[in-house]
Amino acid sequence: MSEPALAPRNALGGVLVVWAVAFVASIAVGIFVPEEWRVPWLLVAFGGIVLLSFAVQLWQGRTQGFIFRVGGSAIGALLLMGVISVGFGLAALVT
Repeated sequence: MSEPALAPRNALGGVLVVWAVAFVASIAVGIFVPEEWRVPWLLVAFGGIVLLSFAVQLWQGRTQGFIFRVGGSAIGALLLMGVISVGFGLAALVT
């Protein structure tokens, strides 16, 4: 990795992939898991998302901005999953 990449991959693509997986995982947890087990399963899903963000950024093979990209993908996924879980919590209060 001492030579610069001639055509480096887009760093935003890996972050967006992690966010998309977080969106799908939180919707799946909200639909398929009973209400009393949603929070523990959301935590398990977020742990998998953090591991996925490391794997995606390591797969890209770029050292510049690694921590920034992993942090951005993990924090963005956390916020996204939090907003979706608030939506499911409000929906549980209404019904």
